[in-house]
Amino acid sequence: MLQGIDRMLQGAIGRRGWLTLLACATPLVYVVSAIQPAPAQSPQVTAPTPYERWLNEEVVYIISEEERKAFLDLHSDAERGQFIEQFWQRRDPTPGTEKNEFREEHYRRIAYANEHFPDKAGNPGWEMDRGMIYIKYGPPDEKDSHPAGPYVTFDGRTFNRPPWERWRYKHIEGIGNNVTCEFLDHHGDGKYQLSQDNE
Repeated sequence: MLQGIDRMLQGAIGRRGWLTLLACATPLVYVVSAIQPAPAQSPQVTAPTPYERWLNEEVVYIISEEERKAFLDLHSDAERGQFIEQFWQRRDPTPGTEKNEFREEHYRRIAYANEHFPDKAGNPGWEMDRGMIYIKYGPPDEKDSHPAGPYVTFDGRTFNRPPWERWRYKHIEGIGNNVTCEFLDHHGDGKYQLSQDNE
């Protein structure tokens, strides 16, 4: 087929004209390809460094603002590693021993939160309000869980009540005694939100 086209073109414009036509057309190909939009590239998503993950996920609920600022001002990984070591030492209830009970309990709470409090979209439990409270204050002394269902008021009206939970703590250091936290799953998506009354 290509030979047939070549013969037709040679007959119409001759070999020299054919070469001239190719020479003129070649830059046009480059110009057209140059103005073609580049294929869309997916944005580069970089995984957080271990230090970013430590700061923004692992200790986000227990690090003080002063500690956070000091950590962000560090310039090397060696300084960050030393900071993290001292961070846990300051919280160790039994300094001088191999075991740091505070750190072990903290990571146990994160694991528990991730296992028991993720939402239905798959977001980890440590990001949820129940996870935050659990990580900061530990398991409640009492817990009431109420599934979704109809709720009838005193005047006979019926509402569809979303799931909710009430956690009670006998004492939270720095907050007080008989602390109650209520969580409501407004949309039924497993994302229980801390009631505004608890703010």
